Amino acid sequence: MSAPSGTQQLRLGAVIITMGNRPEELRDLLDSVAKQHGSAIEIAVVGNGSPLPELPAGIRTVELPVNLGIPGGRNVGIEAFGPGGRDVDILLFLDDDGLLPNEDTGELVRQAFAADPELGIISFRIADPESGTTQRRHVPRLRAADPMRSSRVTTFLGGANAVRTSVFAQVGGLPDEFFYAHEETDLAWRALDAGWLIDYRSDMVLNHPLTAPSRHAVYHRMVARNRVWLARRNLPWPLVPAYLGTWMLLTLVRRPSRAGLKAWFGGFREGWTTPCGPRRPMRWRTVWRLTRLGRPPII
Repeated sequence: MSAPSGTQQLRLGAVIITMGNRPEELRDLLDSVAKQHGSAIEIAVVGNGSPLPELPAGIRTVELPVNLGIPGGRNVGIEAFGPGGRDVDILLFLDDDGLLPNEDTGELVRQAFAADPELGIISFRIADPESGTTQRRHVPRLRAADPMRSSRVTTFLGGANAVRTSVFAQVGGLPDEFFYAHEETDLAWRALDAGWLIDYRSDMVLNHPLTAPSRHAVYHRMVARNRVWLARRNLPWPLVPAYLGTWMLLTLVRRPSRAGLKAWFGGFREGWTTPCGPRRPMRWRTVWRLTRLGRPPII
């Protein structure tokens, strides 16, 4: 594991993927990034299977002929900054319907990474722009009752985060094959296994309207399929049945609709019968590390 020397002049970039259906929100987000204090943040916008609207000069752009999914699109955005994102030291990943309400977020990111060379990933707090509410699912830890408490965590939020590009250089990018769901945890586990740290920071805020993840038609199938893939790729074999059994029980307790449950079990079966990418099980000391951080990899 290696990181740049402690300096507040770390080079920041931002990756934004869009399907072209939120042009006004995208412009507002770009304006909020441009207003950040300190050195200008380079921006790459990826049209994920769609043409891009007219954008301000100086933005790196990529138009993909097909939708590669969230991790695939973000990986293309990383490469827009050179192999592994090497043109910058830190990359922000921001949802195209989000907004940075505070103008010091970029500087807070620089300061956090400069102060801790072992810090690899920061998860921002997502807040509804109308009410200021942060949903429990947007606090990436089990004890999520207080979203204003910053802490060390074991995963992060995909559309509101900052990642040191050294992490990508060491452990690789997001798993393209996941398309949607759990790609952040896959990267987080690999980063933690390599010795990096992950922080949730309540003072780094992305405004984002309240939404339900189940709004996506593929939600139940991909959540289940990717959960199996996540375990197959990253967990020691003795933990795989415990992890998947726990999540099956939680799914049943949450009582999804009959159609949702059918899609979930279809995805679960698909997770076992389709290729999941390379298997690199984490070390047992990483399992213990996750446990000490409050989230053993069985839940």
